[in-house]
Amino acid sequence: MSAGLRIVRLANFVAPASGGLRTALRELGAGYRAAGHEPVLIVPGERFSDLDTAQGRVITLPGAPLPGTGGYRVLTERGRVARLLAELRPDRLEVSDRTTLRWTGEWARRARVPAVMVSHETAHGVLRTWGVPERAARRAADVLNSRTAHAYARVVCTTEWAEREFVRIGARNVVRAPLGVDLQRCRPGAADAVVRERHARVGDVLLVMCTRLSVEKRPGT
Repeated sequence: MSAGLRIVRLANFVAPASGGLRTALRELGAGYRAAGHEPVLIVPGERFSDLDTAQGRVITLPGAPLPGTGGYRVLTERGRVARLLAELRPDRLEVSDRTTLRWTGEWARRARVPAVMVSHETAHGVLRTWGVPERAARRAADVLNSRTAHAYARVVCTTEWAEREFVRIGARNVVRAPLGVDLQRCRPGAADAVVRERHARVGDVLLVMCTRLSVEKRPGT
């Protein structure tokens, strides 16, 4: 049996109480580990830690807090991150933020490490959430996404929505890889007509949303 790959993953905007991205990273790490690989996750936090978990090794580096985001932090010390990457010597690099971490694409190219940027959201949407006007947000997103597509071997988008803004600029190294659904917990066979009738009439479309009441979700709107 051949040795597994050391897959180093970098992510910003991950906090102890965050949802989708944190969950996706955890499940991917557990899957990589089950497949015989060595996943390492690097995230920002309040203080340094280095833990062996069910999803693999998780290294937390002190990160700068991002005001108005409900506790999110970002990795801003390039030197420290670069030294850690050199020490880890990854076989593959996966990055889940295209703001303060986009430089790692160039690092990977120089180190001859295949690298991908994973896009879970749209840059345009994030900029609009931060109050940037529509036209300015679109222009800035196009520039940011063009540089991102150039910096990495592949851009992996988890939804058609995230993929759309890369298609708009003509990026050709974009791959869509849906995260999927845990069918052990959310299985069609568990549907209950009686429960449904409490909330919708026959023929109506019933939409159920399950999300955190976090700042970026704007629950008051």
